[in-house]
Amino acid sequence: MLTNKVFLTQTDTTIGFVSQSTQKLNEIKQRTPLKHYIKAVNSLATLKTFSRVPSAHKNRVRRSKKTTFILPNGHSYRVIYDTHHLLLLNRLTWAYTSSANLSGEAYDETFAKESADIVIEPLSRNTHASSIYKLGNRNIKRIR
Repeated sequence: MLTNKVFLTQTDTTIGFVSQSTQKLNEIKQRTPLKHYIKAVNSLATLKTFSRVPSAHKNRVRRSKKTTFILPNGHSYRVIYDTHHLLLLNRLTWAYTSSANLSGEAYDETFAKESADIVIEPLSRNTHASSIYKLGNRNIKRIR
């Protein structure tokens, strides 16, 4: 069953862990369970099942690439358009995503490959993390 697996894959921004289980991600990353993960979704229709995007920001969310939005419900979402990453997300519909490292540490390829249940290759680049914006009903604030 794919929902309990942790994948190591090239995401749209970095090499990262992808899973539908926050518990398994917390174990691997040794991270406190109080922090939220970014939920990557495969389409805007899937995003609509989780939360409502404020009307003032619908265009921004639809057109943004490699950008994470914290919606008024307090959870963060990123719509994925990268074809390589979408191959996995179309099978899962949505997944929690995180960088492939221990919490607060730098990326280590051997740790990442040993920790993941399934490794999806190629793992080519480790670029910048996504931009993060917090959306209110009318305002917007840049977080990262």
